[in-house]
Amino acid sequence: MTLGGWIIMIFSISFVTILFGFSLFLVLTHKKTIEHLHSTLDETPDINENQ
Repeated sequence: MTLGGWIIMIFSISFVTILFGFSLFLVLTHKKTIEHLHSTLDETPDINENQ
């Protein structure tokens, strides 16, 4: 392989590895907020207004 091929290959592998590491870091350090999770069984506020 030529020198240009090695440079492109090293740049490509480095870029993908850094992108994967950054994505993994964001996922693992994300604060898990349970209050934003909703299910289909939740009642909306307007259901109980007319009772």
